[in-house]
Amino acid sequence: MQKPVVAVVGRPNVGKSTIFNRVIGDRLAIVEDKPGVTRDRIYSSAEWLNREFNVIDTGGIDLGDEPLLKQMREQADVAINEADVIIFMVNGREGVTSADEEVAQILFRSKKPVVLAVNKIDNPERMNEVYEFYSLGFGEPIAISGSHGLGLGDLLDAVIKHFPQEDEDDYDDTTIKFSLIGRPNVGKSSLVNSILGKERSIVSDVAGTTRDAIDATFTKDEQDYVIIDTAGMRKKGKVYETTEKYSVLRALKAIDRSDVVLVVLNAEEGIIEQDKKIAGYAHEAGRAVIIVVNKWDAIEKNDKTLKEFEQKIRDHFLFLDYAPIVFVSAKTKQRLHTLLPVIETVAENHSMRVKTNVLNDVIMDAVMMNPTPTDKGKRLKINYVTQVATKPPTFVLFVNDPELLHFSYKRFIDNRIRDAFGFKGTPIRIIARRKSD
Repeated sequence: MQKPVVAVVGRPNVGKSTIFNRVIGDRLAIVEDKPGVTRDRIYSSAEWLNREFNVIDTGGIDLGDEPLLKQMREQADVAINEADVIIFMVNGREGVTSADEEVAQILFRSKKPVVLAVNKIDNPERMNEVYEFYSLGFGEPIAISGSHGLGLGDLLDAVIKHFPQEDEDDYDDTTIKFSLIGRPNVGKSSLVNSILGKERSIVSDVAGTTRDAIDATFTKDEQDYVIIDTAGMRKKGKVYETTEKYSVLRALKAIDRSDVVLVVLNAEEGIIEQDKKIAGYAHEAGRAVIIVVNKWDAIEKNDKTLKEFEQKIRDHFLFLDYAPIVFVSAKTKQRLHTLLPVIETVAENHSMRVKTNVLNDVIMDAVMMNPTPTDKGKRLKINYVTQVATKPPTFVLFVNDPELLHFSYKRFIDNRIRDAFGFKGTPIRIIARRKSD
Protein backbone atom coordinates (compact mmCIF):
# COMPACT_ATOMS: atom_id res chain seq x y z
CA MET A 1 0.00 0.00 0.00
CA GLN A 2 1.32 3.41 -0.95
CA LYS A 3 1.74 5.83 1.96
CA PRO A 4 0.31 9.36 1.79
CA VAL A 5 2.91 12.09 1.37
CA VAL A 6 3.07 15.24 3.53
CA ALA A 7 5.25 18.18 2.49
CA VAL A 8 6.36 20.77 5.04
CA VAL A 9 6.57 24.02 3.07
CA GLY A 10 7.26 27.67 3.87
CA ARG A 11 9.76 30.46 3.45
CA PRO A 12 13.20 29.96 5.04
CA ASN A 13 13.69 30.12 8.80
CA VAL A 14 10.14 29.47 9.95
CA GLY A 15 11.13 26.22 11.72
CA LYS A 16 10.26 23.59 9.13
CA SER A 17 13.15 21.27 9.98
CA THR A 18 12.34 21.40 13.70
CA ILE A 19 8.75 20.35 13.02
CA PHE A 20 9.94 17.69 10.57
CA ASN A 21 12.15 16.20 13.29
CA ARG A 22 9.30 16.33 15.81
CA VAL A 23 6.94 14.51 13.45
CA ILE A 24 9.37 11.71 12.57
CA GLY A 25 10.76 11.47 16.12
CA ASP A 26 14.37 11.84 15.02
CA ARG A 27 16.93 14.49 14.14
CA LEU A 28 17.48 13.84 10.46
CA ALA A 29 17.22 17.43 9.31
CA ILE A 30 19.91 20.01 10.12
CA VAL A 31 18.49 22.54 12.59
CA GLU A 32 20.18 25.91 12.90
CA ASP A 33 18.81 29.41 13.55
CA LYS A 34 19.96 30.67 10.17
CA PRO A 35 17.96 30.94 6.92
CA GLY A 36 18.65 28.37 4.23
CA VAL A 37 20.47 25.75 6.32
CA THR A 38 18.34 22.91 4.94
CA ARG A 39 19.64 22.80 1.38
CA ASP A 40 17.68 19.87 -0.01
CA ARG A 41 14.52 17.91 0.58
CA ILE A 42 14.76 15.19 3.19
CA TYR A 43 12.40 12.21 3.28
CA SER A 44 11.33 10.06 6.17
CA SER A 45 8.42 7.99 7.43
CA ALA A 46 6.12 8.87 10.31
CA GLU A 47 2.97 7.57 11.97
CA TRP A 48 0.01 9.23 13.68
CA LEU A 49 -3.12 7.47 14.95
CA ASN A 50 -2.07 4.28 13.16
CA ARG A 51 -1.74 6.06 9.79
CA GLU A 52 1.70 5.78 8.25
CA PHE A 53 2.91 8.46 5.86
CA ASN A 54 6.03 9.89 4.23
CA VAL A 55 7.21 13.38 5.15
CA ILE A 56 9.23 15.77 2.99
CA ASP A 57 11.24 18.56 4.59
CA THR A 58 11.80 21.31 2.02
CA GLY A 59 14.43 23.99 1.80
CA GLY A 60 11.84 26.76 1.79
CA ILE A 61 10.25 28.90 -0.87
CA ASP A 62 11.55 32.35 -1.75
CA LEU A 63 10.93 34.33 -4.91
CA GLY A 64 14.38 35.94 -4.91
CA ASP A 65 16.84 35.35 -7.74
CA GLU A 66 19.75 34.16 -5.61
CA PRO A 67 20.88 30.68 -6.79
CA LEU A 68 20.34 29.04 -3.39
CA LEU A 69 16.87 30.50 -2.92
CA LYS A 70 15.91 29.64 -6.49
CA GLN A 71 17.09 26.06 -5.96
CA MET A 72 15.14 25.74 -2.70
CA ARG A 73 12.00 27.00 -4.45
CA GLU A 74 12.41 24.35 -7.15
CA GLN A 75 12.79 21.69 -4.48
CA ALA A 76 9.66 22.90 -2.72
CA ASP A 77 7.75 22.96 -6.02
CA VAL A 78 8.60 19.29 -6.52
CA ALA A 79 7.53 18.47 -2.96
CA ILE A 80 4.23 20.30 -3.50
CA ASN A 81 3.57 18.35 -6.70
CA GLU A 82 4.27 15.02 -4.96
CA ALA A 83 2.36 15.74 -1.73
CA ASP A 84 -1.11 14.59 -0.80
CA VAL A 85 -1.24 17.19 2.00
CA ILE A 86 0.86 20.34 2.53
CA ILE A 87 1.77 21.84 5.90
CA PHE A 88 2.26 25.57 5.26
CA MET A 89 4.45 26.92 8.04
CA VAL A 90 4.71 30.59 9.02
CA ASN A 91 6.48 32.43 11.83
CA GLY A 92 4.03 33.69 14.44
CA ARG A 93 6.52 36.16 15.89
CA GLU A 94 6.97 37.99 12.59
CA GLY A 95 3.34 38.16 11.48
CA VAL A 96 2.19 37.85 7.88
CA THR A 97 4.98 38.86 5.50
CA SER A 98 4.85 39.58 1.78
CA ALA A 99 6.86 36.37 1.23
CA ASP A 100 4.18 34.38 3.12
CA GLU A 101 1.52 35.86 0.85
CA GLU A 102 3.48 34.91 -2.25
CA VAL A 103 3.99 31.37 -0.94
CA ALA A 104 0.24 31.22 -0.27
CA GLN A 105 -0.44 32.06 -3.92
CA ILE A 106 1.83 29.19 -5.02
CA LEU A 107 -0.05 26.82 -2.72
CA PHE A 108 -3.46 28.00 -3.96
CA ARG A 109 -2.38 27.17 -7.50
CA SER A 110 -1.38 23.65 -6.42
CA LYS A 111 -5.01 22.89 -5.47
CA LYS A 112 -3.73 20.53 -2.78
CA PRO A 113 -5.11 20.36 0.80
CA VAL A 114 -3.18 22.86 2.95
CA VAL A 115 -2.94 22.96 6.75
CA LEU A 116 -1.66 26.30 8.04
CA ALA A 117 0.74 26.01 11.03
CA VAL A 118 1.78 29.12 12.92
CA ASN A 119 5.09 28.29 14.58
CA LYS A 120 6.90 29.84 17.55
CA ILE A 121 3.73 30.33 19.61
CA ASP A 122 5.40 29.29 22.86
CA ASN A 123 2.70 30.24 25.39
CA PRO A 124 -1.03 31.08 25.50
CA GLU A 125 -0.31 34.81 25.82
CA ARG A 126 0.89 34.79 22.22
CA MET A 127 -2.35 33.33 20.81
CA ASN A 128 -3.49 36.78 19.62
CA GLU A 129 -0.59 36.68 17.15
CA VAL A 130 -2.26 33.77 15.36
CA TYR A 131 -5.43 35.49 14.22
CA GLU A 132 -3.91 37.72 11.53
CA PHE A 133 -2.92 34.57 9.61
CA TYR A 134 -6.59 33.99 8.73
CA SER A 135 -5.92 36.55 6.00
CA LEU A 136 -3.85 33.96 4.09
CA GLY A 137 -7.08 32.17 3.21
CA PHE A 138 -6.42 28.63 4.48
CA GLY A 139 -8.99 28.53 7.25
CA GLU A 140 -8.16 28.17 10.92
CA PRO A 141 -4.42 28.51 11.67
CA ILE A 142 -3.03 25.95 14.11
CA ALA A 143 -0.72 27.37 16.77
CA ILE A 144 2.40 25.26 17.37
CA SER A 145 5.81 25.52 18.95
CA GLY A 146 8.49 23.41 17.33
CA SER A 147 11.03 24.09 20.06
CA HIS A 148 8.60 23.03 22.82
CA GLY A 149 6.56 20.45 20.90
CA LEU A 150 3.27 22.26 21.57
CA GLY A 151 0.27 21.83 19.28
CA LEU A 152 1.81 19.01 17.29
CA GLY A 153 -1.08 16.62 17.96
CA ASP A 154 -3.63 19.17 16.75
CA LEU A 155 -1.54 19.73 13.63
CA LEU A 156 -1.29 16.04 12.78
CA ASP A 157 -5.00 15.51 13.51
CA ALA A 158 -5.74 18.15 10.89
CA VAL A 159 -3.27 16.65 8.43
CA ILE A 160 -4.55 13.06 8.48
CA LYS A 161 -8.14 14.26 7.87
CA HIS A 162 -7.02 15.02 4.33
CA PHE A 163 -5.41 11.64 3.67
CA PRO A 164 -6.86 9.52 0.87
CA GLN A 165 -8.85 6.49 1.95
CA GLU A 166 -6.65 3.48 2.66
CA ASP A 167 -6.76 1.03 -0.21
CA GLU A 168 -4.67 -1.80 -1.48
CA ASP A 169 -3.30 -2.25 -4.97
CA ASP A 170 -5.75 -3.94 -7.32
CA TYR A 171 -3.72 -7.13 -7.46
CA ASP A 172 -4.43 -10.60 -6.11
CA ASP A 173 -2.70 -11.57 -2.86
CA THR A 174 -0.81 -14.30 -4.70
CA THR A 175 0.67 -11.78 -7.16
CA ILE A 176 4.32 -10.95 -6.44
CA LYS A 177 5.08 -7.24 -6.76
CA PHE A 178 8.71 -6.28 -7.20
CA SER A 179 10.56 -3.09 -8.04
CA LEU A 180 14.03 -2.23 -9.27
CA ILE A 181 15.95 0.53 -7.55
CA GLY A 182 19.43 1.86 -8.05
CA ARG A 183 21.51 4.72 -9.35
CA PRO A 184 20.79 6.00 -12.85
CA ASN A 185 22.34 4.04 -15.69
CA VAL A 186 22.79 0.76 -13.84
CA GLY A 187 20.44 -0.85 -16.35
CA LYS A 188 17.11 -1.06 -14.56
CA SER A 189 15.00 -0.33 -17.63
CA SER A 190 17.03 -2.77 -19.73
CA LEU A 191 16.42 -5.43 -17.09
CA VAL A 192 12.70 -4.72 -17.16
CA ASN A 193 12.63 -5.08 -20.93
CA SER A 194 14.66 -8.30 -20.82
CA ILE A 195 12.41 -9.84 -18.18
CA LEU A 196 9.28 -8.89 -20.10
CA GLY A 197 10.81 -9.83 -23.42
CA LYS A 198 9.76 -6.59 -25.08
CA GLU A 199 10.77 -2.93 -25.26
CA ARG A 200 8.47 -1.40 -22.66
CA SER A 201 10.62 1.25 -20.98
CA ILE A 202 12.77 3.81 -22.74
CA VAL A 203 16.32 2.45 -22.81
CA SER A 204 19.16 4.93 -23.21
CA ASP A 205 22.79 5.38 -22.24
CA VAL A 206 21.86 8.78 -20.77
CA ALA A 207 21.64 8.54 -16.97
CA GLY A 208 18.18 9.23 -15.57
CA THR A 209 16.18 8.52 -18.73
CA THR A 210 13.33 6.81 -16.89
CA ARG A 211 11.37 9.55 -15.13
CA ASP A 212 8.63 7.64 -13.37
CA ALA A 213 7.53 4.31 -11.94
CA ILE A 214 5.47 2.22 -14.35
CA ASP A 215 3.68 -1.07 -13.61
CA ALA A 216 3.74 -4.05 -15.93
CA THR A 217 2.06 -7.39 -15.23
CA PHE A 218 3.12 -10.76 -16.58
CA THR A 219 2.84 -14.46 -15.78
CA LYS A 220 5.61 -17.04 -15.72
CA ASP A 221 5.15 -20.72 -14.83
CA GLU A 222 1.64 -19.95 -13.53
CA GLN A 223 2.94 -17.29 -11.14
CA ASP A 224 1.61 -13.72 -11.58
CA TYR A 225 4.04 -10.82 -11.19
CA VAL A 226 3.88 -7.04 -11.18
CA ILE A 227 7.13 -5.30 -12.00
CA ILE A 228 7.60 -1.65 -11.03
CA ASP A 229 10.35 0.17 -12.91
CA THR A 230 11.47 3.25 -10.98
CA ALA A 231 13.34 6.38 -11.89
CA GLY A 232 17.06 6.27 -11.11
CA MET A 233 18.02 7.62 -7.69
CA ARG A 234 20.82 10.12 -8.04
CA LYS A 235 23.05 11.61 -5.35
CA LYS A 236 21.58 14.89 -4.10
CA GLY A 237 24.54 17.05 -5.01
CA LYS A 238 24.43 15.73 -8.58
CA VAL A 239 20.80 16.53 -9.29
CA TYR A 240 19.95 19.80 -11.01
CA GLU A 241 17.08 19.15 -13.38
CA THR A 242 13.73 19.61 -11.67
CA THR A 243 12.18 16.45 -13.17
CA GLU A 244 15.07 14.38 -11.80
CA LYS A 245 14.26 15.54 -8.27
CA TYR A 246 11.18 13.33 -8.20
CA SER A 247 13.27 10.17 -8.40
CA VAL A 248 13.99 9.39 -4.74
CA LEU A 249 10.43 9.92 -3.55
CA ARG A 250 8.99 7.95 -6.43
CA ALA A 251 11.39 5.12 -5.70
CA LEU A 252 10.21 5.21 -2.08
CA LYS A 253 6.61 4.97 -3.30
CA ALA A 254 7.55 1.98 -5.44
CA ILE A 255 9.27 0.33 -2.46
CA ASP A 256 6.12 0.85 -0.36
CA ARG A 257 4.09 -1.10 -2.92
CA SER A 258 6.63 -3.90 -3.40
CA ASP A 259 6.97 -7.33 -1.84
CA VAL A 260 10.50 -7.70 -3.23
CA VAL A 261 13.03 -4.99 -4.09
CA LEU A 262 15.86 -5.60 -6.55
CA VAL A 263 18.86 -3.41 -5.69
CA VAL A 264 20.61 -3.12 -9.04
CA LEU A 265 24.39 -2.57 -9.20
CA ASN A 266 26.56 -1.80 -12.22
CA ALA A 267 29.30 -4.44 -12.52
CA GLU A 268 31.45 -2.09 -14.61
CA GLU A 269 31.43 0.70 -12.02
CA GLY A 270 31.65 -1.45 -8.92
CA ILE A 271 30.14 -0.38 -5.59
CA ILE A 272 29.95 3.24 -4.46
CA GLU A 273 28.54 4.86 -1.32
CA GLN A 274 25.31 5.87 -3.02
CA ASP A 275 24.50 2.21 -3.71
CA LYS A 276 24.45 1.54 0.03
CA LYS A 277 22.17 4.49 0.71
CA ILE A 278 19.75 3.34 -1.97
CA ALA A 279 19.73 -0.22 -0.59
CA GLY A 280 19.11 1.21 2.88
CA TYR A 281 15.70 2.52 1.77
CA ALA A 282 14.51 -1.01 1.00
CA HIS A 283 16.02 -2.52 4.15
CA GLU A 284 14.48 0.10 6.43
CA ALA A 285 11.11 -0.43 4.76
CA GLY A 286 11.26 -4.12 5.69
CA ARG A 287 11.04 -5.39 2.14
CA ALA A 288 12.57 -8.59 0.82
CA VAL A 289 15.78 -7.72 -1.03
CA ILE A 290 17.80 -9.24 -3.85
CA ILE A 291 21.09 -7.68 -4.94
CA VAL A 292 21.30 -7.83 -8.73
CA VAL A 293 24.66 -7.21 -10.40
CA ASN A 294 23.92 -6.12 -13.97
CA LYS A 295 26.27 -5.79 -16.97
CA TRP A 296 28.14 -8.91 -15.85
CA ASP A 297 28.92 -9.64 -19.49
CA ALA A 298 31.18 -6.56 -19.65
CA ILE A 299 33.59 -7.87 -16.99
CA GLU A 300 36.76 -9.80 -17.77
CA LYS A 301 36.61 -12.90 -15.62
CA ASN A 302 38.62 -15.75 -14.26
CA ASP A 303 37.59 -18.55 -11.92
CA LYS A 304 37.79 -16.20 -8.90
CA THR A 305 36.02 -13.10 -10.27
CA LEU A 306 32.49 -13.95 -9.14
CA LYS A 307 33.54 -15.00 -5.63
CA GLU A 308 35.67 -11.87 -5.20
CA PHE A 309 32.86 -9.55 -6.37
CA GLU A 310 30.39 -11.32 -4.11
CA GLN A 311 32.72 -10.86 -1.13
CA LYS A 312 33.01 -7.13 -1.90
CA ILE A 313 29.24 -6.87 -1.83
CA ARG A 314 29.06 -8.69 1.51
CA ASP A 315 31.75 -6.41 2.95
CA HIS A 316 29.96 -3.25 1.82
CA PHE A 317 26.36 -4.34 2.49
CA LEU A 318 26.70 -5.82 5.97
CA PHE A 319 23.08 -4.91 6.76
CA LEU A 320 21.91 -7.01 3.78
CA ASP A 321 23.64 -10.24 4.75
CA TYR A 322 20.31 -12.05 4.25
CA ALA A 323 19.97 -10.87 0.61
CA PRO A 324 20.86 -13.30 -2.20
CA ILE A 325 23.14 -12.01 -4.97
CA VAL A 326 22.34 -12.63 -8.63
CA PHE A 327 24.74 -11.81 -11.48
CA VAL A 328 23.02 -11.06 -14.79
CA SER A 329 23.32 -9.23 -18.08
CA ALA A 330 20.23 -7.50 -19.42
CA LYS A 331 22.01 -7.02 -22.74
CA THR A 332 22.93 -10.66 -23.42
CA LYS A 333 20.31 -12.19 -21.06
CA GLN A 334 23.16 -14.06 -19.33
CA ARG A 335 21.88 -15.76 -16.11
CA LEU A 336 18.58 -13.87 -16.48
CA HIS A 337 16.64 -17.12 -16.15
CA THR A 338 17.87 -17.44 -12.54
CA LEU A 339 16.22 -14.19 -11.42
CA LEU A 340 12.50 -15.03 -11.26
CA PRO A 341 12.96 -18.23 -9.20
CA VAL A 342 14.94 -16.23 -6.63
CA ILE A 343 12.23 -13.53 -6.58
CA GLU A 344 9.58 -16.19 -5.96
CA THR A 345 11.61 -17.78 -3.16
CA VAL A 346 12.29 -14.56 -1.24
CA ALA A 347 8.65 -13.46 -1.68
CA GLU A 348 7.52 -16.73 -0.07
CA ASN A 349 10.00 -16.22 2.78
CA HIS A 350 8.86 -12.64 3.24
CA SER A 351 5.30 -13.84 3.88
CA MET A 352 6.22 -17.03 5.78
CA ARG A 353 4.53 -17.71 9.11
CA VAL A 354 6.00 -20.14 11.66
CA LYS A 355 3.92 -22.22 14.05
CA THR A 356 4.22 -20.92 17.59
CA ASN A 357 5.05 -24.26 19.23
CA VAL A 358 7.81 -24.99 16.71
CA LEU A 359 9.19 -21.47 17.09
CA ASN A 360 9.35 -21.78 20.88
CA ASP A 361 11.12 -25.14 20.62
CA VAL A 362 13.79 -23.55 18.42
CA ILE A 363 14.28 -20.55 20.72
CA MET A 364 14.43 -22.63 23.91
CA ASP A 365 16.98 -24.96 22.31
CA ALA A 366 19.00 -21.89 21.32
CA VAL A 367 18.91 -20.57 24.89
CA MET A 368 20.18 -23.90 26.18
CA MET A 369 23.09 -23.74 23.71
CA ASN A 370 23.89 -20.11 24.51
CA PRO A 371 22.44 -18.92 27.84
CA THR A 372 20.87 -15.47 27.94
CA PRO A 373 23.09 -12.54 29.06
CA THR A 374 23.15 -10.89 32.47
CA ASP A 375 23.48 -7.23 33.41
CA LYS A 376 24.39 -6.15 36.93
CA GLY A 377 23.54 -9.59 38.21
CA LYS A 378 20.15 -9.75 36.47
CA ARG A 379 19.68 -12.38 33.77
CA LEU A 380 17.43 -12.04 30.73
CA LYS A 381 14.61 -14.58 30.81
CA ILE A 382 12.69 -15.43 27.63
CA ASN A 383 9.27 -16.71 28.63
CA TYR A 384 7.54 -17.04 25.30
CA VAL A 385 7.97 -16.22 21.58
CA THR A 386 5.35 -15.63 18.93
CA GLN A 387 5.25 -14.35 15.37
CA VAL A 388 2.97 -11.33 15.15
CA ALA A 389 3.35 -10.28 11.51
CA THR A 390 4.68 -11.11 8.06
CA LYS A 391 6.15 -8.91 5.32
CA PRO A 392 8.58 -8.75 7.07
CA PRO A 393 8.41 -11.66 9.54
CA THR A 394 8.15 -10.06 12.97
CA PHE A 395 8.66 -11.91 16.25
CA VAL A 396 7.87 -10.78 19.78
CA LEU A 397 9.93 -12.14 22.66
CA PHE A 398 8.11 -11.86 26.00
CA VAL A 399 10.86 -11.35 28.56
CA ASN A 400 11.36 -10.29 32.16
CA ASP A 401 13.13 -7.04 31.16
CA PRO A 402 13.43 -5.80 27.53
CA GLU A 403 16.51 -3.76 28.44
CA LEU A 404 18.42 -6.99 29.03
CA LEU A 405 18.08 -8.09 25.39
CA HIS A 406 21.37 -6.77 24.05
CA PHE A 407 22.00 -6.31 20.33
CA SER A 408 24.44 -9.22 20.20
CA TYR A 409 21.95 -11.66 21.71
CA LYS A 410 19.17 -10.40 19.45
CA ARG A 411 21.50 -11.12 16.56
CA PHE A 412 22.05 -14.63 17.92
CA ILE A 413 18.27 -15.22 18.05
CA ASP A 414 17.95 -13.87 14.50
CA ASN A 415 20.59 -16.34 13.29
CA ARG A 416 18.96 -19.28 15.04
CA ILE A 417 15.58 -18.47 13.47
CA ARG A 418 17.22 -18.27 10.05
CA ASP A 419 19.08 -21.55 10.62
CA ALA A 420 15.80 -23.28 11.47
CA PHE A 421 13.40 -21.75 8.95
CA GLY A 422 15.48 -20.12 6.21
CA PHE A 423 14.00 -16.66 5.58
CA LYS A 424 16.48 -16.10 2.76
CA GLY A 425 16.07 -12.66 1.24
CA THR A 426 13.90 -11.10 3.92
CA PRO A 427 14.76 -9.02 6.98
CA ILE A 428 13.51 -10.24 10.34
CA ARG A 429 12.16 -7.97 13.05
CA ILE A 430 12.62 -9.03 16.69
CA ILE A 431 10.83 -7.08 19.40
CA ALA A 432 11.23 -7.58 23.15
CA ARG A 433 8.26 -6.95 25.42
CA ARG A 434 7.85 -7.30 29.14
CA LYS A 435 5.84 -10.39 30.02
CA SER A 436 3.16 -8.33 31.76
CA ASP A 437 2.60 -6.40 28.47
